[in-house]
Amino acid sequence: MTETMIRVAVVGIGHVGQMHARKYAASKKANLVGVVDIDQKRSTVVAQELGVDSLTDYRELFGMVRCVSVAVPTRYHYEITRDFLSAGIDVLVEKPIAATFDEGRKLVELAAEKRLCLQVGHLERFNPAVRRVEAVIREPKFIECHRLAPFVERGTDVDVVLDLMIHDIDVIASVVHSPVDQVEAVGVAILTNKPDIANARIRFSNGCIANVTSSRVSIKRERKIRFFQPDAYISLDYDQRQAQIYRISDKSKGWESIRRETLEIQDGDALADEIDSFLESVESRRPPLVSGEEGLRALEIASMISEQL
Repeated sequence: MTETMIRVAVVGIGHVGQMHARKYAASKKANLVGVVDIDQKRSTVVAQELGVDSLTDYRELFGMVRCVSVAVPTRYHYEITRDFLSAGIDVLVEKPIAATFDEGRKLVELAAEKRLCLQVGHLERFNPAVRRVEAVIREPKFIECHRLAPFVERGTDVDVVLDLMIHDIDVIASVVHSPVDQVEAVGVAILTNKPDIANARIRFSNGCIANVTSSRVSIKRERKIRFFQPDAYISLDYDQRQAQIYRISDKSKGWESIRRETLEIQDGDALADEIDSFLESVESRRPPLVSGEEGLRALEIASMISEQL
């Protein structure tokens, strides 16, 4: 093990946290020193698997690590991330950045004050399909998105907007560089006491409109997004990692001149890429691909939607 490896730990060893821990353990850039969970049995099982320390109090990591992943339930994001930043430790916090916009804003301000790296775990930004189409998306006028999933209890401490829709909100915000003018939204609580299915219509100042639907009570799984812009229609399937672009080569010929291009999407590991990007930012001190500011913008739009539900 070289001296240049970054000492890191994971706080919260649920489904997502375990994946973070395994990616760090496999990384040539990281030295995973411990995992933390209030469930000591769960923490111990993962720690023994990876050959690291098992802890139940995240504060024991102060002075031990250079950076951490925070993968606890959303309601604890602010407190735990704040404590690590205050201790001078860089943080990759799972999405959303916090439970409320005010909490998220305070984290962004603290990270800036301390000159620390704060990255938000918006995983779709590292999806090979998303990264492939970014270069061809230019000033979309209409965006339509569907993210449907069968019910699981994980993530139900928040509504479906902060649980699922925020993935697409972040992607949309990353390509529509304009303030939000208006939001119309509706949601229904079906299996929990919070909305489990929601639709939002987001109108941006530059005229773009995004129509976004998310459900965590669907029979089948679907994750698709479509971009409509003056020169093209771009269709992206997150799950299948397939992207198609439709363009008109000669408008005078109408439909006969439409040509379809299927983009080749290389296989990839979005979470491994996300963690690698975080470690690179920790080492280089360059801003992360999904910064705290970008995570905060996604949360701001999501909060506008949730308020109408």
